[in-house]
Amino acid sequence: MTDVWIAFGLTLFAGMATAIGSIIAFTAKRTNYRFLSVATGFSAGVMLYVSFVEIFFKGVESLVERFGEIGAHWVNAGSFFGGILLIGLIDNLIPAAKNPHETHSETETRPLRDPSAPVPDFQALAEADTKAPGVHDHGEHQKILRMGLFTALAIGIHNFPEGLATFLAALQDPSVGAAIAVAIALHNIPEGISVSVPIYYATGNRKKAFVYSALSGLAEPIGAIIAYAAIRFFLGGGAAVTPPEVMGVLFGGVAGIMVYISLDELLPISRAYGKGHDSLFGLIAGMLVMALSLLLMK
Repeated sequence: MTDVWIAFGLTLFAGMATAIGSIIAFTAKRTNYRFLSVATGFSAGVMLYVSFVEIFFKGVESLVERFGEIGAHWVNAGSFFGGILLIGLIDNLIPAAKNPHETHSETETRPLRDPSAPVPDFQALAEADTKAPGVHDHGEHQKILRMGLFTALAIGIHNFPEGLATFLAALQDPSVGAAIAVAIALHNIPEGISVSVPIYYATGNRKKAFVYSALSGLAEPIGAIIAYAAIRFFLGGGAAVTPPEVMGVLFGGVAGIMVYISLDELLPISRAYGKGHDSLFGLIAGMLVMALSLLLMK
C-alpha cells in the first residue's frame, strides 16, 4: 500500500505544477522564457528516453509469460500505438481554445503581478495591422472568460492520461515515476500561466484565476485514482496482484501516450519559447539525466 501512496503523491505533485505556473504569473518580476524552453525540452527528453528505453520493454517483459516471445512484442506494439491513438483522440475531440503553452508578452503579464501597471489597450492592439508578439485579445470579457474556462477544462481532460502515465510508472518503479513526475510538472508550469492570464483579464480576480489554474492540474491525481480503481477492482478482479498481462498492456499504452505528448506538445512549445538550440540542449540534458538515473539504479 505504501507504493500506491508514493505513486499517488508523485502524481499529485506533477498535477499541482499548474498552480506553480499561476504563482509565477502573479509574482515573478519577469517571465524567463529561456528557462521555460529548456525546461520543456528537458521534459521531452526525459519522457522520450524513459518511454523507449524503460517502459516499452517493461511492457514486453510483463507480456511474455501470457503471450510468448513473439506474441508479447505484437501485443506491446499494439498497446503502444493504442496509447498514441487514445491521446490523439482526446487531443482532437477536446482541443484547447488556444495553445495552452502559448507565450504571453511582458506587457500582457505585468498587470497580473503589479496592480499599479497599466492594462494594455487590447482592442487597439487587436485592430492594429501588426500585433506585438505574444499579445492576445483580452478586450471582450465574456469571450475571454469562455476561452479561459474552456482552456482550463481542456487542460484538465488532457491531463488525465498524464496522471495515468505518472501513476503507473511510479507504481512499478518509484524512481522512474519520480523522474516522469518532474518532467510532467515542468511541462505543466506554462499551462498554469495560460489558464491564469485570460481568467484574470476576464474577472480581475487573482484568486479566481489561481483556483481555476490549480483545478486544471487536479485532473492528474483524479486520473491516478481512476486508474488504480480500474486496475484493482475491474482489471485485476479485486485481487491484490494485478495480472502481468494487464500491466504489460498498460505499460505499452503509457509509453505511447508519453511519446505523443513529447512530440506533439513539448518540443514545439520548447522551440516557440527558446532561441537557437535551447530546446535541443534541454532535450539532450533530459535524456542524459534519465540515462544516468537508470544506470545508477541498476
